[in-house]
Amino acid sequence: MAKAFASQGDMTEKKITFDEIGQGLYAFTAEGDPNSGVIIGDDSVMIVEAQATPRLAHKVIEKVRTVTDKPISHVVLTHYHAVRVLGASAFDAPQVIMSDITRAMVAERGQEDWDSEFQRFPRLFEGHESIPGLTWPTTTFSDAMTVYLGNRRVDIKQIGRAHTAGDTVIHVPDQNVMFTGDIVEDHSACYCGDGHFADWGKTLDAIKAYDVDAIAPGRGGALVGKDAVERAIESTRDFVNSTYQPAARVAMKGGTLKEAWDAVRDVCDPKFKDYAIYEHCLPFNVSRAYDEARGIWHPRIWTAARDLEMWEALQG
Repeated sequence: MAKAFASQGDMTEKKITFDEIGQGLYAFTAEGDPNSGVIIGDDSVMIVEAQATPRLAHKVIEKVRTVTDKPISHVVLTHYHAVRVLGASAFDAPQVIMSDITRAMVAERGQEDWDSEFQRFPRLFEGHESIPGLTWPTTTFSDAMTVYLGNRRVDIKQIGRAHTAGDTVIHVPDQNVMFTGDIVEDHSACYCGDGHFADWGKTLDAIKAYDVDAIAPGRGGALVGKDAVERAIESTRDFVNSTYQPAARVAMKGGTLKEAWDAVRDVCDPKFKDYAIYEHCLPFNVSRAYDEARGIWHPRIWTAARDLEMWEALQG
């Protein structure tokens, strides 16, 4: 019998926090649930990350309306995962932006990801009946683009592979604030099941080079001040390396996925077991690390059948 995902038993609503991280810039966070960002321009508002459902997106809109009545003109999606994008319709934004690679990933595996995440995260997908379908962009870019919200400049860049192949960051120069998506987390496990371990550290270095004053991470609390930013970047790096290296050592010796699982737990449990969604992420992280170490560079698509196959392998 397949083991249930840890997240399937998490049915407790999380406390929402709405922090100003720069003038007219806000981080919507919820105790390790997916975060969203808010960028208020002269005449309109940009949302970063759309949440899993319109029901959850309306919680973001409620917070936006406590600070501005300007219309929402843009939604930027940092990657393709269902818990980040399927609430987009609620914002009724004329522009939905993602990278070319992210759009290609929606086409390649968006439905499979939706089906898989739907069974993994029942609480996040409450009210799923209101999702109109896959989220498609109105605008894509191949490397970088700039949007002006009146006089406020917003730079959107595909900065490197990490959490997925199409990861995007959003930088607001006038406040030197960045929205990183799941490239950076704070006291939350990194989900690496569709990740690129060999590139993640270089992508973190690219973020670090901006020397930003605040970050809204993918999960976890808002990071205000250079010390908080540095701590989160380095703890994310430690999490990624601590996951990949033990799994890679096992794979290079011809060991099994179960042996890789045990090796990763030996290293990661003492440091990260109290992180949000740690137990949920771990099997997917170990599986992807084991694959990459064996030369599978393009992450395999997760399906219900593959989930079952993974659990059977982990149970030995």
